[in-house]
Amino acid sequence: MAFALLVALLAVGLRLDPREVPSPLVGKPAPAFELPQLGAPAKTFSPKEMLGQVWILNVWASWCPPCLVEHPVITRMAQSGIAPVIGLNYKDTREDALPWLARNGNPFRLTAFDDSGRIGIDYGVYGVPETYVIDKQGVIRHKHIGPVTPEVVERKIAPLVKDLNAGG
Repeated sequence: MAFALLVALLAVGLRLDPREVPSPLVGKPAPAFELPQLGAPAKTFSPKEMLGQVWILNVWASWCPPCLVEHPVITRMAQSGIAPVIGLNYKDTREDALPWLARNGNPFRLTAFDDSGRIGIDYGVYGVPETYVIDKQGVIRHKHIGPVTPEVVERKIAPLVKDLNAGG
């Protein structure tokens, strides 16, 4: 009996998408922080500046190969005007991150610089890239783990942002 239960649980687990790991933060206020901006260290960014609008937080790093894979998708998403896209540069250096953006293009309205990874921990980041949709009240409504694909934008992010902007 115990063996059959174990096999059944394993079978269910193998069908789950690891990118669909439920986040305990979905439905809760986005953790507050104030960080220096990557390109303008004298300026800071805080999520409270985004209250009243739906926005997207993309956690990335120059040392992250999947971040480079998703970067054109993030760029197209930002250019489409779906929502403001804010970057969170995670456990990186300015000396590496700034040239990476110069080479690959900068889709972000701005990028907060989390060199220690402290804010990433508060957001439950356990690997980059990770992307969050945050509503007008500052509540996390969606977390995507791994590279964002055009299908993810089309099927999840864009419809959710549209719904949240319509008051949903």
